[in-house]
Amino acid sequence: MAIDRFPVEASHILMFARAIGDENRIYADEDYAKGTEVGSIIAPPTFVQASAQFDPDYFLRPKPGQPWFGSGGSPTGIVREKKEGEGSGAAAGGLHAEQHYVYHRHPKPGDVLTGTQREGKTWTKEGKRGGRLHFSETVIEYRDQNGELVVTATGVGVRTEKVVGG
Repeated sequence: MAIDRFPVEASHILMFARAIGDENRIYADEDYAKGTEVGSIIAPPTFVQASAQFDPDYFLRPKPGQPWFGSGGSPTGIVREKKEGEGSGAAAGGLHAEQHYVYHRHPKPGDVLTGTQREGKTWTKEGKRGGRLHFSETVIEYRDQNGELVVTATGVGVRTEKVVGG
């Protein structure tokens, strides 16, 4: 996923906080937020996941008039093929195993973020029921309008390997 322009707006922050059920006033009350150490409204943890809605090619984003893969295994009966250059994690047919965020500073209203994706580490483990588990990281770096690194998001995907003769 590459995000060319992800504007961070106070209304987006408010709706995201409400959607996750977080009533912390720092996400909505400007007067309250001014009196905090941060000094302004900030975005909740995991907020950068909403950047996917600014990527027209994001595979889980429905496109009018086109069949939608959906967020389940294949709820629509559509089989999704891995695209060239796509990572090997959950987006490529595996399972989403973990998500990690490193905040270099808080995203706040007025920021315009860009997200650049790169492959991270890969490793293999033996599964408890036999067969190998293949893990891979996808790293997205979110930078602000000045090029400053704001958030590093690392997703870990896992794919299973079937046991032969098992």
